[in-house]
Amino acid sequence: MCGRFTQYRTAIEYLEALRYEKDIMGGFDPEPIGRYNVAPRSRVLMLFENDEGARFAKIPWGYEPFWAKGKRPPAINARVETAATSRFFRDVWRNGRCLVMADGWYEWVKDANDPKKKQPFYIRLKSQEPMWFAALGQFNREGQLEEREGDGFVIITAESDQGMVDIHDRRPVVLSPELAREWIEPDLGAERAEEIVRTLGTPVEEFEWFEVDRAVGNVRNEGPGLIRPLSPHVGESDAVDDFDFTA
Repeated sequence: MCGRFTQYRTAIEYLEALRYEKDIMGGFDPEPIGRYNVAPRSRVLMLFENDEGARFAKIPWGYEPFWAKGKRPPAINARVETAATSRFFRDVWRNGRCLVMADGWYEWVKDANDPKKKQPFYIRLKSQEPMWFAALGQFNREGQLEEREGDGFVIITAESDQGMVDIHDRRPVVLSPELAREWIEPDLGAERAEEIVRTLGTPVEEFEWFEVDRAVGNVRNEGPGLIRPLSPHVGESDAVDDFDFTA
């Protein structure tokens, strides 16, 4: 699954990695986003496209159709195996394909000696380039940015493979720049959309993962120190020390 992730670069850095050449309606904030502990139910910057062009919007992480409201907490992930056919995601599968920009995500592993303790791991591309999660959402597509009742999004997840399955059995579907751009095209056919997320996501061998400080478990903790590897042999050149503990 994906229950926490990072989104700390500037919007232009993500667009450059996406190699996106279309105009962005409404512009975007040039400052770094600076989020190292993005949690469910918070408002998250995402990208969608319609017939008028592409637009950034801040949408709550979590979605439920109107008929399911109040029956359970909003879903934060959608399983790729059933997203296209599930009644729960039927409307957003047809009309709400979007992208969530990220730099990596966190997963927790139970301590074999003490199941009550969990060790967080941070997962990122070996290239350390930005990544794009395939997502589904309900949001305003009529040229307005104001949030509407029921707006929200979910990240599409797939089964993990190889060594990553030892960290967690699910992972976000990360798309290459080419496929990410195709994913949000308004006229993308349903069969091609399903093919992209079911079979063409970035393979596990392109990722790396390492232990990080348990401080990430508190959603009020922030700062680049949260992604500093605990092992001195991992990412030494990128190690940082400045936590911002607001708890």
